[in-house]
Amino acid sequence: MATEIVVPTLGESVTTATVARWIKQLGDTVAADEPLVELETDKVTVEVNATAAGVLSSIVVPEGTEVDVGAVLCLIDVAGAAAPAPAALNPAAPEARPAANPPAGVNPPPRPLGPVSRPAAAAVHAPLPAAAKMIAESPVSAADIGTGTGKDGRITKGDVIDFLNRPAPAAAPAPAAKAPRQDQPREERVKMTRLRRTIAMRLKEAQNNAAMLTTFNEVDMTAIMALRTEYRDAFEKKHKGVRLGFMSVFVRACCVALKEFPAVNAEIDGDDVVYKNFVNMGIAVGGPSGLVVPVIRDCDQLGFAGIESAISNYGKRARDGGMKLDDLTGGTFSITNGGIYGSLMSTPILNPPQSAILGMHKIQDRPMAIAGKVEIRPMMYLALSYDHRIVDGKEAVSFLVRVKEGVEDPRRLLLDL
Repeated sequence: MATEIVVPTLGESVTTATVARWIKQLGDTVAADEPLVELETDKVTVEVNATAAGVLSSIVVPEGTEVDVGAVLCLIDVAGAAAPAPAALNPAAPEARPAANPPAGVNPPPRPLGPVSRPAAAAVHAPLPAAAKMIAESPVSAADIGTGTGKDGRITKGDVIDFLNRPAPAAAPAPAAKAPRQDQPREERVKMTRLRRTIAMRLKEAQNNAAMLTTFNEVDMTAIMALRTEYRDAFEKKHKGVRLGFMSVFVRACCVALKEFPAVNAEIDGDDVVYKNFVNMGIAVGGPSGLVVPVIRDCDQLGFAGIESAISNYGKRARDGGMKLDDLTGGTFSITNGGIYGSLMSTPILNPPQSAILGMHKIQDRPMAIAGKVEIRPMMYLALSYDHRIVDGKEAVSFLVRVKEGVEDPRRLLLDL
């Protein structure tokens, strides 16, 4: 009896996906709930698991094909679970024979069909899908990395990145320089990933549809830096390893300002303006596959520890490829921090259908006039990009001033001023 494996429901507004990689191959024995195939959607990469144990008897959709929700991906022969898979499943498969260990950095040859006995350690330390994809595109193998930091020792995308960033061992003296290879191509054409295509489409959509403007201000980080220095250790001890950062203060300052200026937290739906009585804060995170904006839901109800914990969790999942579709939907306002990459000033672009986004930048010592005297203060430029169709200039400027006041005097956030 054959069981159909179909494309599952992929989340809000996502109706199609692309088959990125088959984890199991034709004729492989699979267990229930074991990953079969990796799908790439507009937002994240997801795994589709087997619904029953058996033998993968048919692959209906090859890699690189776009499929709709509910489409059949493959068939699992449940009756073949206890018996070896017949060789007829893939007539082109080579005869099974022991294979020599491949040299480092070279992928092994295709596995023979049918059940294959594997050492237990190989399954324990198998790379996660996002990590496996990166390994396939780089000159390393899972054996080079060894035990990962994921659950049960599985290799994560972060493990691959750390391994690639390790300093190379001292090499023998280089031979005399040779002339450049004449047969190397001068350029390379690579198909855009589905995520990158979606990012490009949405950014262009924001430029075309919104009347986007940006207003700027600067914030003195002296008070918040002193607060962090004084309470950092006590905060981390009290909240079991959660670190006190600057982002939670900016998030809280934005939540307070959004209550005073609700148009900044609203969106346009046709001829209507939809005002939100809650704040779902999107925090832009740069990952190996591109920019994603996970959402902290009802963050106006969270304290500093809850916000910092959510941000830390999302950052790790973005690096390891563990983001889920639900994590990226439903945001009402966003914050992006280009300062961590050294950006001194920028004009952030809207994240549709949101009407505003706050840009944070690099902290830099600058001479400031304080009470008639020149002092060196740690300063940061802030930028608020907003949709002028719904947010007036006065509201945008006043909102940014409220954020500035909250950051420069964190006591206002505790007193809800």
